[in-house]
Amino acid sequence: MKISRRVFLKSGGVAMIGMSAMPAFLQRAIAETPAPNKKKLVVLFQRGAMDGLNVVVPFAEPNYYRLRPTIAIPQPTSGGQEAAIDLDGFFGLHPSLQPFEQLFHSGQLAIVQAVGSPDPSRSHFDAQDFMESGTPGVRSTDDGWLNRSLQGLREEKASAFRAVAFGPYLPLTLRGSASAIAIPDLKQFRLFGNPQVTEGGFEAMYAQTVDQALHGVGQETFEAVDSLKKLDPDNYQSENGAQYPNGKFGKSLQEIAELLKADLGMEVAFLDSSGWDNHVNEGGVQGQLANLLRDLGQGIAAFHQDMGDRMEDVVFVSMSEFGRTAHENGNRGTDHGHANCMFVMGGAVKGGKVYTQWPGMNDGQLYQDRDLAVTTDFRSVLGEIVTKHLGGRDLSAVFPGFDNDPRKFLNILKS
Repeated sequence: MKISRRVFLKSGGVAMIGMSAMPAFLQRAIAETPAPNKKKLVVLFQRGAMDGLNVVVPFAEPNYYRLRPTIAIPQPTSGGQEAAIDLDGFFGLHPSLQPFEQLFHSGQLAIVQAVGSPDPSRSHFDAQDFMESGTPGVRSTDDGWLNRSLQGLREEKASAFRAVAFGPYLPLTLRGSASAIAIPDLKQFRLFGNPQVTEGGFEAMYAQTVDQALHGVGQETFEAVDSLKKLDPDNYQSENGAQYPNGKFGKSLQEIAELLKADLGMEVAFLDSSGWDNHVNEGGVQGQLANLLRDLGQGIAAFHQDMGDRMEDVVFVSMSEFGRTAHENGNRGTDHGHANCMFVMGGAVKGGKVYTQWPGMNDGQLYQDRDLAVTTDFRSVLGEIVTKHLGGRDLSAVFPGFDNDPRKFLNILKS
């Protein structure tokens, strides 16, 4: 029977025996078993450009209502379930994000508004690549900021599940020299990053190696895969009464929670959601955006509830390639814009606050006379998480060409 690091340390075995007197096999088991208290990061990418102005509503900004006569979210003073949820007297949440209200006021959720990429591109593909690579405006970058973050946190014998993307392919943000895998679901997964590794060929690749050291690493990885196969996602029981929404997004969040709880060494998880490109019939309190936000709010709140005390070691961050136009269009929707909002959740977060240098929405304050201006670079938010939460030291390698001065962090995370 394999003794987990969590159980062994809790039982006081190390203190009783002492590492020097401990049998070699036991020392190795403890050293190589993933530590349950290692910091974790979950990254959500909302593809299609979410309308941050109708998500985190500047209800005290008169121009917001002038520019959006039919899709604006009513002020909290109007009362009822058809109004914004007041956060701080200036900003409010879309009513479909009601599950976020308690997270925010309990200090577990922080919001960054007027954040985004400085690149002016309004192309979904370019903007997503720039944000995932962490090098806005540079098309030649072929690896991602998240992978480079892991490269700076070297581990001699990292778990096969150290970095996992929940989807059918490995996103740009996790491409690079650090190992990462993509898992469509926990029943079936594929490994990326090595052209020799294909579905069904994993065991064969390592069985053929003649290098004993490499074989050892491969065997450990295969054992981790075996452990994954023992999980039973169909019969997973969430904790603390958490109820995930139906659909791909809720399923991915549930599987992230299951994998984190399995202590298989996962440090980074990535997932995405789509459908945020609402040019037509975006709606206000009701409509396409409201439906997406209902799923978002329920899913993230369920993940937080399911993880319970484990959230002390987890940071969850969301992003989208750019925001939407300040002015609604003629189809009760919005077009490609500039600044957006980000959510940051977890035990290390100094929540209960909307972090922003609000640029205003007067005609002279709008970016290119049409969009909310970016006043916080998304790399500053991510850089603080990489440094303070994951323990990264060299942000110049993670975000090359960017002013990574920690003194300019928003201080969203506790020291």
